[in-house]
Amino acid sequence: MATTARPVGPFLRPRTVTRAPAPGEVRGQADRIDGWRDLLREHFVALDVHTRRDARFDGAVRSSLLGHLAVATVDSTAQECVRTPGLARDDDDYLQVGLIARGEAVVRQDGREALLGPGAYTIYETARPFAWRFTGDWRLLVFTWPRDLVGIDPGTSRAATARALGGDRLGGIVGRTLADVVTAPPELSPAAGGRLATELADLVGTVAGEVLHRDELPGSRAAAALRARVEAYVAEHLEDPDLGPETIARAHFVSTRQLHRAFAEASTTVGRLVRRRRLEHGQRALADPRLADLSVTDVALRCGFADLAAFSRAFKDTFHEPPSTFRRRHSG
Repeated sequence: MATTARPVGPFLRPRTVTRAPAPGEVRGQADRIDGWRDLLREHFVALDVHTRRDARFDGAVRSSLLGHLAVATVDSTAQECVRTPGLARDDDDYLQVGLIARGEAVVRQDGREALLGPGAYTIYETARPFAWRFTGDWRLLVFTWPRDLVGIDPGTSRAATARALGGDRLGGIVGRTLADVVTAPPELSPAAGGRLATELADLVGTVAGEVLHRDELPGSRAAAALRARVEAYVAEHLEDPDLGPETIARAHFVSTRQLHRAFAEASTTVGRLVRRRRLEHGQRALADPRLADLSVTDVALRCGFADLAAFSRAFKDTFHEPPSTFRRRHSG
């Protein structure tokens, strides 16, 4: 028996493994349900596991890190794995993708249920309840990102969970790429591993965005729903100087073309929305007596403008007076 110190990410605790692992890899096996629950908690998050009392049982997990992405292969027998509301209240907040390599499963989260066969995959989040039900022997490839390192806003993420992905051409390409990362992991520097981890999350987001675009409400109602989500996202990220169509589209699982098309129906653009909301935010800050100690430059930077000159020009063009004049008038 050898003891291996676990790396960062979902791998938080030292654990004992049954055989010497490859460099950077952690393995574990269990032939009893109690041991299996412990093994799943050590590699992923706490789950309730239910099996038939008289059924054969065994399970094994092999996991490793690719930058901030944990990749794992899980093999076991018929069971149901449930992340209950009580368990979801812990501090383990990850976005995960499960890809079926063998067998069949049903996954449930956020009021949806998806049936997955070999090659299909789905998104789920550990901060909310979810469940996996496996009807026979199975192999699942699991990809785990720390939630705060994935650039997807919560509303969009909630809309994307428990949907079957991988059934179209784009989804198939991304699914095979994910599987290759597990079966033939590349040897990368830490920096390259981190970049690849981020790019894989973006690819999954693109696939989910295409599915959401097809499944959403038809026509103008779908565009209106997307615009509402984008409005809320922009309001929360005004201070981000990189806020723009590309980052907004990526955060909402849509292409920039889809994003621009949705705003074209409202006879505006994403850029105009961001600019207007930043200026309105600046206007409120300049009129707020609690922020009187902030310079106009500080207000400009807090609104996501690169410098005072750009803020002053945009403010005067929109409100027909310089920001300093507006502040003096309202402070008086």
